Parts: sequence; C-alpha cells; structure tokens
Amino acid sequence: MNLLNSVLQRNSFSVILCKNSFIQKSNGHFIRLNSIRSVIYKRWHSTNNSNNVTEQKLKNNLSSNKLVDLTTFPAENIRNFSIIAHIDHGKSTLADRLLEFTNTISANGLNKQVLDKLKVERERGITVKAQTVSMFYSYKGKDCLLNLIDTPGHVDFSYEVSRSLAACQGTLLLVDAAQGIQAQTVANFFLAFGEGLEIIPILNKIDLPGAEPERVTKQIESAFELNTKDILQISAKSGINIDQVLPSVIEKIPPPTGSIDLPFRALLFDSWYDQYVGVVCMLGIKDGILRKGDKVISAHSNLKYEIMEVGIMHPEQQSTGYLHAGQVGYVICGMKSATEAYIGDTFYHPGEKRQVEILPGFQPAQSMVFAGIFPVDTNDFRKLDDNIKKLTLNDASVTVQKETSHALGQGWRLGFLGTLHMDVFRQRLENEYDANIIVTQPTVPYKVIYKDGSSKLVRNPSEFPDHEERSLRVSKLQEPMVLATLIFPDEYMGKLVELCGSRRGEQLDYVYIDENRVMIKYRMPLAEIVTDFYDELKSRSSGYASFDYEENGYENSDLVKMTVLLNSKPVDALSVILHRSQIDLVGRDWVKRLKGVIQRQLFDVSIQTAIGTKIIARETVSALRKNVTAKCYGGDVSRKMKLLQKQKEGKKRMKMIGNVELPQKAFYDFMDKSKSNSK
Repeated sequence: MNLLNSVLQRNSFSVILCKNSFIQKSNGHFIRLNSIRSVIYKRWHSTNNSNNVTEQKLKNNLSSNKLVDLTTFPAENIRNFSIIAHIDHGKSTLADRLLEFTNTISANGLNKQVLDKLKVERERGITVKAQTVSMFYSYKGKDCLLNLIDTPGHVDFSYEVSRSLAACQGTLLLVDAAQGIQAQTVANFFLAFGEGLEIIPILNKIDLPGAEPERVTKQIESAFELNTKDILQISAKSGINIDQVLPSVIEKIPPPTGSIDLPFRALLFDSWYDQYVGVVCMLGIKDGILRKGDKVISAHSNLKYEIMEVGIMHPEQQSTGYLHAGQVGYVICGMKSATEAYIGDTFYHPGEKRQVEILPGFQPAQSMVFAGIFPVDTNDFRKLDDNIKKLTLNDASVTVQKETSHALGQGWRLGFLGTLHMDVFRQRLENEYDANIIVTQPTVPYKVIYKDGSSKLVRNPSEFPDHEERSLRVSKLQEPMVLATLIFPDEYMGKLVELCGSRRGEQLDYVYIDENRVMIKYRMPLAEIVTDFYDELKSRSSGYASFDYEENGYENSDLVKMTVLLNSKPVDALSVILHRSQIDLVGRDWVKRLKGVIQRQLFDVSIQTAIGTKIIARETVSALRKNVTAKCYGGDVSRKMKLLQKQKEGKKRMKMIGNVELPQKAFYDFMDKSKSNSK
C-alpha cells in the first residue's frame, strides 16, 4: 500500500474504479483504496533510476493479482516446446522476442535476455540454467497456452537440456545463418531426436552481412535429414519474421498427451530454494488435475505434502490455483529441506498409488570432473554446507561427498559435468551466498582394477594406490575416455590435428559438412580436455572451431600420482594423478609456479615434486637473512665466519620446527594455467 501511495503522489495516473469503489483523501495522501480492478498509468520518461524501479515494482504487483483461468485451456490448445542451439546462436534473444510478441512483457526495446535471471548469466553472457515461461496466444480464433523452456548451449550444461526436453513435445532448433552448424547443434539435435520430439529448424541472424542462408540450409538438410523446404528465416534481434514462429509451433508440434479424467500424476523436472517459502518445484502435469489445498505424495520419499500455492511462470511466479494434464507450472508445498526435492520424482494423490504408473524419471548425471571445495574460515563449515545443499537443489547434476584434507581441513569433493560447470558453481556460491572458498585442482574419475576382479573409482588423488599396493594387489589402472567432435573451417585442419595429437587423441573420422567446413571426431582422455584444451582450441582456430564431447568408456593407461613436498612434507591438496609421459613437464612447471607464490621464511624452503620416493623437480625459496657481519669493521676474517656459522646453525634449528604456510593464491594460480605460461 505504501508503495502504491508513494508512486501515485509522484506521478500522473488514471484510475478506473469499479462500482462501490471509493478513495478517501486526507492531507493529500491516499489512506484507503478498495476494490481496484485495474490501474492504467502513463509511462513517464525520467532519468531517475529509482522512479523506474518503483514503477516496475508497482506494475509487477498489479499484474500478479490478475487471475488466469487455466480451465479454459484444454490439452489440445497447449504446446510445450523448448529452444535448443549452440552457444551464442540467439536462443535467449528469440525468447525475448516471443515474450514481447505475446505481450507477456512490454516491448520497450530494453529487454535483453529476460530469462537469464542469474547474476553469473548476466556477467558471462551465457545461459547456464533452463528457464520456463508460459505465454498466451490467440491463433485462428482459439486461445492457446504456450509453455517455452529456454535452454543452455554449452556442453557442460547438457543435463539441463535433457531434463527440459523431457517436459516438451517439440523443440525449435536454432542455427546461426552466418556460423552454420556447430558441435553443440549436433549434440542437442540428437538429444531431441532421441526423445522423439518434433524438431523445427530455424535460421537466425539472417540480417548479418556474413549470413549465408542457402549454405546453412544445405548443412541442416545433409547433417540432420530434416525437411528444409519451408524453413523459417528470422532475425531475433531485429524482429524479422518473428510473427511466423508461434504459428509454426502450433501447427507442427503436437499437443501433450494425457487426460484430465485419469488419476493425478506429475513429473518434477526442476526446483529451486526460496528463503521465504522453502523449496519451489516445477512440475509437468501428465494426468489429472492439481488444485491449491490438494494433498500429494512423493513416490521417491513417500512423504505427504499439502499444496500451498500452484501457478505458472509468466514470466515470474503467478498463482492460478489450478493446473491440469498437459500444463507446466510451479508448486509450493512446504518442503523445507533441500534434499526432499528429487529431480525426476513422481507426485500423485493419496490413495491412488495402485492406479498410477510411476514415471521413469531421469538418468542421473555422470560427473566428468571432480574438485575439492573448502571454506577459507573453518568456522563457516556449517553455513557453507547449507548453501551447497540449496544450490545443488537448483543444479541436480552436481554430486556432493564430504572429505577432509590435512592442509585445508573439512570440505567437500564435488562432481561436475565440466570445468565451466565447476567455475559457474563456484561463482554462484560466491555471488548468491557470499561464500569465501578455496577450490582445488580439478581431477577426473580413474578406475583401479584389482587382481581379484573387483574395481574402485578414484575421485581423489589421496585414494590412489601407493607403490606397494600397486605391486601386490592392482591388476591395471584405467582412465576415462571421451568421443570429441570438432567442427571448423578446413584451413585450420593442420593446427587442430596437431593439437589433438599432442593430447594423446586418436582420430576416428572426419567428413566435410559443406564445401569448406570439416567435422572431425577424436577419441581422447578426459583428463586432457578438462584444463586448457578449449582455450587452446579457440586460439589455434581464431575462434572459429566448436567443440563437444561425450563419455566413451575407460581405457588402460600408465598412471602415476605426483605429490608436492614442502620441506619434505607432502601437501595432499596439491597431489595429482597424471600419465607417466607428462610427469617431467608438469613437475618442473609446478615447482616454478609454487616458488612464485610461497612467501620467504627465515629459513630455506625446498619445493619438490615426486613420484613415491623419486624426486622429479626441485626449487628453493631462499631464506630471509639478517646481515650479522655489519658490526664487524675490521679484524681477522675468522670473526665474520664465526658469526655466519652461528646464524647458519640457528636457521637449521628453525627449519626443524618451522611450518610453511601455503597461501590461497597458490590454489587459484593452479586453476588458471594461462598465468603459469606467462611467467
């Protein structure tokens, strides 16, 4: 009420009141406002940012009170679809234009990536989290409800894409008319094709000077065998042919299956944590009806909940009190623990378990990269534990396991889908929860095969078998392999073949997808691509190469564990598992980098890398010295030698009891390999 009063006093409004509505004025202030059905106000042009923020808040408050009757949208008038594409092909921009076209948001020209709501998405300019929004659109005299899911484009977030596709019946395959088909375009196509979805190809950015619609259309036809006779050619940024997208969606994508008359069941495909209401769940209603106040049961945990609020994302949460078969929306049901929401869970009404077939859910994400996360201040352990649980609720592909390090204390070993995924998770912890953390060197899961036939996955270098265990019990060691797909102009063939060869890659196939673009496939170790492979790829191809990979089993390998020693004491947080061929290069590199970050002490600090008892490389940080001979102005040289010998013996005693502190900067420098190359 105070918000409304402050705005009405400062700006010009027209207020339409219903019958029996009245406004009483006292001292120039509005003190009572009753039964207002709608407020129509004039947009004022001001450079005052606080005015604009207040206007937007008022507009959101008023629109959120407008009830939407979802009972008037039967399943045949509903379309659930997503947008898939490679990075930077215009998915989020197209979503903005569709929201403007359906009047879901105002078309003021200021909308940029409206569905990219996270701070990390705004800063990096990429989508990392799939977002759902409902739109209303009238087509040929019938009102339609269109549920759109905007998906990420990077390979590290493919789990988000696969979960989003499970809630859809069709998808828009967006391809840049200038860049053409790229690696993640291929990967996302086969994800959608595997789900049996209707795929509508669309050419975007046709207004660019370098756009070649005919060439890219031929690429789509030859690579995917899709019908490109009536392919849509649009420009999401300038709005060209945007009005043709939704009619195509309605005509080509089938409505959701399911019946209102069957017992209620719904699929949980996304969730997030709200500090005021707890866990918010996104559901795809497969059958039946869900109303506010209903009781539901989770098939995964067998816990019962009461629906406190149900609604749609339009684009923010808008309560409707009702959802039925074919619709997608959010529910708030009083979940207070982040562990209660299980992605892929089935919800149903009490007493109907025998009548309901539990939905298959999702295949759990396979972690490709593991890293340790530790609080800088050990007193923050419990707080950080809660924050990680809340964040993994919104990112179900992260695996969490507690671990302890001698150097860093208590922490967690987290599994990610890639190094970008890991870096985004770290940044979200820092941005959204003000966490102050240390992230260790990323590792991949290795497999140890024992002589008795058993096996064990090693996610942490501390679990790697020592020399004695290897000789007595271990049969072989294996490392994870990936099938990498690269697409690039053929002029960069030599440089990229050399790059893949230097990373122990084995070429499997290459094919020309048009006159001058090549698609090449390599089988290579995962450990070779989790560090700086992507940066090196972009550098050697001048940014034109695209890259995607998928899991491809394990292969026998000559693996060893390299340990860092500071004054002969091992630092477990800096241990790493490597192929034997890399030991000399990496060992010498690491000691040089550590020498640059360890502060000088009053005694010499020796930095060594070792395999077992064999020392690979060594550097020494020289001691800080006081000039003890400064007071000697003459006399025999033996006086100076006596003082220097006394100082030397004192430093020996100091070295025996002294501890070397490894600063946080050392860990951050190891994460950024480019810094080491510049030193």
